[in-house]
Amino acid sequence: MASTAEVGPAFAVNAAPVISEAEFREFQQMIFSVAGIHMPASKRTMVAGRLSKRLKELALAGYGDYWNFLRSNQAEKQMAVDLLTTNETYFFREPRHFEFLRDRVLPQCSRRQRFRLWSAACSSGEEAYTAAMVLSDVLGASGWEILASDISTRVLEKARSGRYPMARTDRIPPESLKRYCLKGIGEAAGTLMVDSPLRSKVDFRQINLNTRLPDVGLFDVIFLRNVMIYFNAETKRQIVARLQSCLKPGGYLIIGHSETLHGFQSGLEAVLPSIYRNRK
Repeated sequence: MASTAEVGPAFAVNAAPVISEAEFREFQQMIFSVAGIHMPASKRTMVAGRLSKRLKELALAGYGDYWNFLRSNQAEKQMAVDLLTTNETYFFREPRHFEFLRDRVLPQCSRRQRFRLWSAACSSGEEAYTAAMVLSDVLGASGWEILASDISTRVLEKARSGRYPMARTDRIPPESLKRYCLKGIGEAAGTLMVDSPLRSKVDFRQINLNTRLPDVGLFDVIFLRNVMIYFNAETKRQIVARLQSCLKPGGYLIIGHSETLHGFQSGLEAVLPSIYRNRK
């Protein structure tokens, strides 16, 4: 009988590469330069996790190799931006904003002019489609339009499809769910799709709010919710100024409930917490 315990076979652990502090700083500076997003040191593990899949797919040994690759490949740089930007949203998120739109803004709008709304950080589209449901309820099928934009091409592709897991329908009022959504069957079981007439009213475009804006015209309402927490003070000031220039006189800028424009709202009057009106 053996006098010592037998040692079992050793197994190699397929661990993800470790991102160094210097490598993290490269990606940190890149996402700030492109999107204006401040990524603190506490996000280092998150960055490594989100990019590790691309290292594996591209058969790269480490994050330094990936950094060198994306520097000369614009498509891959966009892929990295897509992976590093946070895109959390759902239908009828922060519902008081949509109640304000329905009860305060739309009854006062002029039917002689087309009502225009911009979902300026639309993520996967739930915010824009929620606004479309409200506008359709109040204004009918015509006389309004929605621009929805994001920096991430990945989430914009999902938004354009208008298809979502059925589990994400719990906040949609039953009457809106019945009127504007189709239930998937067969291979599409467990999903819903926003119906075609409503999808056609939303124009999804890639727009970087951290750079000079394209000519998008003027809007009655702009939603910019739950994204400014990722910007530093100067970036916030610049983005708010750009969006304010796209508001009609008397138009509304709506931000997230946890955000504030204190110190950045020149020419914007606070109407309610997180809701500002353009005085210019």
